[in-house]
Amino acid sequence: MPARRLPSWAWVTGLTAGAIAVVTVLAMQADQGSRPVAKASSRPSASASASAHPTPKPTKTAAVPDGSGTGRRIVYSLGQRRVWLVDASNTTSRTFTVWPGTVSPATGTYTVSVRKDATTGSDGVQIEHIIYFAAASGVNVAFSNAVDGSSPPPASGTQTGGIRMPKADGTALWAFGATGTKVTVVT
Repeated sequence: MPARRLPSWAWVTGLTAGAIAVVTVLAMQADQGSRPVAKASSRPSASASASAHPTPKPTKTAAVPDGSGTGRRIVYSLGQRRVWLVDASNTTSRTFTVWPGTVSPATGTYTVSVRKDATTGSDGVQIEHIIYFAAASGVNVAFSNAVDGSSPPPASGTQTGGIRMPKADGTALWAFGATGTKVTVVT
C-alpha cells in the first residue's frame, strides 16, 4: 500500500503544535527555576543582606603570612581578610576568611584582653563568642559571630570594630582564643 501523503496544511499545523508545546515546557521550567525551592534540610535564612557576603569556607591550606611571629597565636591579615589559628608548633589548625567592620586595628601584636559570651553588637545584631584584642579610633576591635549566622555589611557611616565570621569559625576561635592569647595583625 503506498504511503499516504498529508496535505501541506496538516504538516504546518503539526509543526506549530510541536513548537508551542516545546515553548510551553521551556517557559514552565524557566518559571520554576526562578522561584525559591524549599529543601528538607534547609536552615532558616540568616538575613537578606547575607547574600552580599558569600559564606567563607574554613581551610588549612592558606599559608600563614611571613612576619606574623612564632608560637601559639591568632593571626589576622587586614588585606586578605583572613584569620589563622596557629598552634605552639607553628602549625595552622584552622584558617578562614572574615567580614571586617569599618575600623581596623593597626598592624602589630596584641593579646586577647576580654572575652564575652554574647551581647548585641553596635550594629544591633545579636553576637556571640566576642574576643576583644585592640582599640582603634576610640572603637574596641573584637572577633565575633552573629548568633543567627548572618554577615550583614557594616551600617553606612557607623564605626564598627567587629570582625565577623561564620558561626562554626566563631566557635573554633572561641575555643582557641583564651584571655592572654597572642593576636598578630598583619597587612
